[in-house]
Amino acid sequence: MQVLDDSAFSDAFCRFLQTSVPTVNAAELLLALAEEPGRGWLPAELSARLRATSSALSDPDIQRHLDQFQAAGLVAPGADGRRQYRPADEALAAHVRMLARAYRERPVTLFRVIYALRDLKIRSFADAFKVRRK
Repeated sequence: MQVLDDSAFSDAFCRFLQTSVPTVNAAELLLALAEEPGRGWLPAELSARLRATSSALSDPDIQRHLDQFQAAGLVAPGADGRRQYRPADEALAAHVRMLARAYRERPVTLFRVIYALRDLKIRSFADAFKVRRK
């Protein structure tokens, strides 16, 4: 198996992270959903699942991330308020597979990229409100 190097963090993958995976906790939530693609999840079930592995997210945070994932085409609504991993296209599925691989093989690099992209987004937003002097 080929070692995952920095080139795996392509512009397209980084755009995916920036638009769809705002935090490491969101990444862990998405990966939990992707591990069982045929299962519909309630936020409380996901909370218990994540608590058992690594991160603890509140039900409102999970709900917010699920809404973001649904808007991004990563999850679909199911019966009784459940959400199921169902990427809208192969490109999204490929990004989630890369996310899983990066999480397994280069977690520190992945975490740094996620936070750097989030900080860049915040900085860009703040810059939009700066008054420019001539």
